[in-house]
Amino acid sequence: MRLVLASRNQHKLREIVAILDGLDVELLSVSEFPNVPEVVEDGSSFEENAAKKAREVAAATGLPALADDTGLEVDALDGAPGVRSARYAGEPPDYGRNNEKLVRELSGVGADGRTARFRCVVALSTPEGRVSTVEGTTVGRILDSPRGDQGFGYDPLFLPDGFERTYAEMSPREKNACSHRGKAVRAARGLVEELLR
Repeated sequence: MRLVLASRNQHKLREIVAILDGLDVELLSVSEFPNVPEVVEDGSSFEENAAKKAREVAAATGLPALADDTGLEVDALDGAPGVRSARYAGEPPDYGRNNEKLVRELSGVGADGRTARFRCVVALSTPEGRVSTVEGTTVGRILDSPRGDQGFGYDPLFLPDGFERTYAEMSPREKNACSHRGKAVRAARGLVEELLR
């Protein structure tokens, strides 16, 4: 079976491919389909955005599509940046500016008030538009300065509960073992395996 990964984000693609390793499917990037337009992520939730991306890419390619929508929810910011995580500091998306804004917004907030969670919703759609979703969450806190040079996005600022290293200080394998995306994509393996039956 061929499965399209509905993302052009190379960091995400590497993580998803690594987590799906060993699954008996041919994984294709949506970038291999130049006529598929960029999907506008205008949903009010991670689930809406993931489902929309998966459904539109599956319809456009005629193949099952797997999409995710992921974001960081910070309690002291009433759940922000949330669904706006990639564009928190504005357009175009910029990891450095997003991190700088997050640190600025949390200045003066003590360690106990910096609780946060990463959420990832993965959606699998058939070309006919049948969509299933799963979710993964990792709880942690936001540091007041970045640590580490692995990963991407908010990884240098996010310290998962029970760990002494940020996502950006972990190897890809370590991060995938505990991350929100790792949990969601591992759950999505079951959805893909159902399609294979």
